[in-house]
Parts: sequence; C-alpha cells; structure tokens
Amino acid sequence: MLVHFSLETRDETHHRLLKVIASAEWQVEPSLYRFVTFTAADFAQSANREALALVRDGEVWSQLVPTQDSTDLEVFKIISFHFEPGLDNSGFLGWLASLIKEKVGTGVVVICGRNDSKGGIYDYWGLPADCSHAAEALLDELQATARAGH
Repeated sequence: MLVHFSLETRDETHHRLLKVIASAEWQVEPSLYRFVTFTAADFAQSANREALALVRDGEVWSQLVPTQDSTDLEVFKIISFHFEPGLDNSGFLGWLASLIKEKVGTGVVVICGRNDSKGGIYDYWGLPADCSHAAEALLDELQATARAGH
C-alpha cells in the first residue's frame, strides 16, 4: 500500500483535493442507517449481514445497519466515496469534513475500508439525515467547480 505525504500550502491542498473530488465516484445510499452495539460474546448472533461496517473498541462491537426509524436521534444518511487509483487523496477526509462543517453546519461520521478493484481506500460518510441534502448540494458544487477547472 502506497501512502502519500504532501508538503503543500493550504491553497495547494485545496486545489489538489478538488481534482480528487472531480474524479471521485460518490453515491447516496438509499436507506437510513444507525449504530447498534453488542458485546463480543454476542457477535455470532448479533452481527448483521446488511451492516455497512462493523467496528470494535475492545469492549463492544458497533455496527452500522439500515433502519426505518427516521425519528431516532442518531440516524444517518450515508454517502459513499470511491477514488480514482493513483491520485493523492491524502487529507481528503479532513478537508471535506471541514467544508461540510463550515458550509452545512454539521459534523460527520466516517468509516473507511479498502477495495483494490475500485481504487483502494473508500469511505462511508454518515451525516444527520436532515443535513444530507445540503451536503449533497455541496458535493455537486465542489465537483462542478473542480471539473470546470476553478
């Protein structure tokens, strides 16, 4: 696995990451998602095949699973990103999370994985459901700006 380290100004980083987002594939998952936790002893009977992610903190497992309950206080709309192979996307997570916080007013939950057949690292970004349309509009705007060469 190749890790990139870039020594660049904030403006240089911004322009490089605009190129990354210009070529990124992103999509909004159709379901809402929420976290469900369980103990390690309950893994075999509690792990959900429909989970987008399973993570463990040493005490409990947490899985991100589809939900129909839009009234849950911690329900997320998920946007997935796959990146073009070979592009330096270092710093993408912090850059985009900062823009979403600044422009949309919300933080994000990000879970990463790896799929070598689709460019390597991919991200699942969780946003509060009521903020997802504004975040999607921001992504469209960033891609349009980047593709126009600005």
